[in-house]
Amino acid sequence: LPGQRERVVHDVVHPVDRALDRMDDIMDDTLTLARQGETVDECEPVDISVVIANCLDVIDSEDATFTVEDECRIMADPDRLAHVFENLFRNAVDHGGPDVTVTVGRTDDGLYVADTGPGVPPEDRDTIFDSGYTTREEGTGFGLAIVAETVAAHGWKIQVTESETGGARFEILGVETVA
Repeated sequence: LPGQRERVVHDVVHPVDRALDRMDDIMDDTLTLARQGETVDECEPVDISVVIANCLDVIDSEDATFTVEDECRIMADPDRLAHVFENLFRNAVDHGGPDVTVTVGRTDDGLYVADTGPGVPPEDRDTIFDSGYTTREEGTGFGLAIVAETVAAHGWKIQVTESETGGARFEILGVETVA
């Protein structure tokens, strides 16, 4: 049918093209981080809701539910902050299943990302941020290592605890909020 092929090609190719562009950005940023050391030099006010919305366009999360409990702006490098949220969201979907619920909110000293998945066993909480740590056969073990490195580059700290529903709760501490 006339026009059908173009629509199908656009529907399939456009998301792939966006994902490839994002992967290229991530590789560039990671190389930049490695070349420039561990510190993020330029931060700007970032609306976390906007960053989260952009992240959801990149990850496969059709049936997952994402909620931002506390709207806020923080001082961060927006691209590197996106890496943090993308990896935490992807991790929640990978381990919590396609219908997982992920909530982002504020703490007294930062932000949290909590999910309704199976959680992280207490004996693994000290090692999940190590490069190469994975519980999945097809996993690379780089996602949470990148999160920890990026968080540290901002001068923040990250820890994992249990969410109210027994899932994982990642707390990012030392985050500066702005009006």
